Amino acid sequence: MRRILYAATIASLAVALPAFAEERVTFKSAKTASSYYQMSVQIAEAVKEATDGEIVVTVEESQGSVQNVTEAARRSGNYVFTTPPVLVRLAQTGKGMFEGKENPKFADIRALFPIPSLTMHFVMRADAGVDSFADLKGKTILIGRGSFGAREGAKYLDLFGLEGGVELANVELSAAVAALKNRQIDGFVTAGSYPAPNVVEAAAGTGITLLSMTDDQVTMTARTRLVIPGGTYAGVDEDVVTTSLPVIAHTTTAMDDDTAYALTKAYWTGKDAMGENAAWWNGVSGEMLANVHGKIHPGALRYYDEAGIDVPEGMR
Repeated sequence: MRRILYAATIASLAVALPAFAEERVTFKSAKTASSYYQMSVQIAEAVKEATDGEIVVTVEESQGSVQNVTEAARRSGNYVFTTPPVLVRLAQTGKGMFEGKENPKFADIRALFPIPSLTMHFVMRADAGVDSFADLKGKTILIGRGSFGAREGAKYLDLFGLEGGVELANVELSAAVAALKNRQIDGFVTAGSYPAPNVVEAAAGTGITLLSMTDDQVTMTARTRLVIPGGTYAGVDEDVVTTSLPVIAHTTTAMDDDTAYALTKAYWTGKDAMGENAAWWNGVSGEMLANVHGKIHPGALRYYDEAGIDVPEGMR
């Protein structure tokens, strides 16, 4: 009789254990020195807290969004990665850097939730006498080299008729704040989730103005319009209209609905607490789902419907 009871107990445990097993998620992020890697670590901690450790997120370093999307075609299970939605579109249509690298598994990519956008900042020394892009003529600007912000900065100067009219400082972006303080430059261009640490530092130590774009200028850039609220940076009291590159956390159809639901719910549940420690989370809202390309994962969609967050019909 005891053997029968013992066997029955073991059998019941065998059924019960999977419900308490950890669900492991790999989160492919960015370079360890970047703000997006920090964000991924914050998300991992928030998910662990919100799920009482039932979902364990392991953050992996990445060399960039193209690598993240490329790996989506060969990763299995709970693979989560961050990328601008435009790269998902290019991968699924075999264009741009994905030309000749088409893979039918790119069609299995699904969106989960938005994270802080890459936001363009045109930062000027407060006493430089620059209140608009037209005032940049004859000024010395640092845009850096090789980064998204550097490429966008150069593009905008061209679009706004300033190519050749602005002196570009041959200095690394990491030296921008010191160069601004020492009056070696009149301003610098940087792309980062607001409030960007280097802009916060410049505002506190030197005094800055941020250039605001007109609606026509935003349209010329073909980027997403974004407003940096007044008061985000010391001394910048008015709202600043600029552009951004949205970033979305994605997975694939290999993730089951329950895991996607729990992960998405944990993210939004923990977002306010994350915002208390890192202000860049406070600019994220459900409205950013409008930036998604393609479909939202059914598990994430279940959460959005429960939470009353509008999802465009084409993404369902």
